[in-house]
Amino acid sequence: MTTSTAKFRPGQLIHHKLFEYRGVIVDVDPGFQGTEEWYASVARSRPPRDQPWYHVLVHGQDLNTYVAERNLEPDETGEPVQHVEIGTFFEGMGDGGYIIRRKDH
Repeated sequence: MTTSTAKFRPGQLIHHKLFEYRGVIVDVDPGFQGTEEWYASVARSRPPRDQPWYHVLVHGQDLNTYVAERNLEPDETGEPVQHVEIGTFFEGMGDGGYIIRRKDH
C-alpha cells in the first residue's frame, strides 16, 4: 500500500490510546486484513475495517499487535522502543523515528 492515505508510516513511534502502550509501526495495511474470527473476538470496539490498520512492535514486550488507525496517536517521547525484533525491521533511530532496514535483493 502507499502510505499517503495512512496517518502513520513504518518507523514512526506511536501510543495506543486505549491500552496505553508505546510502540513502533512496522507495516501498514490499507484496511483490515485479518480474519472475521479475529475481528469478532479481538476488535471489541469495532474499529472501521476500511481505514488503515498497523502492525506494531510493542515497547518492553515480546509482542506484535495489529491496530486500527483510530486507536493510535503519535508518541512524542522520542524514546527508543525496546523489542527483540527491532533489528529485523530497522537500522536504528533517526529524526522522528526508526530508519527502515533496506532489504538486500
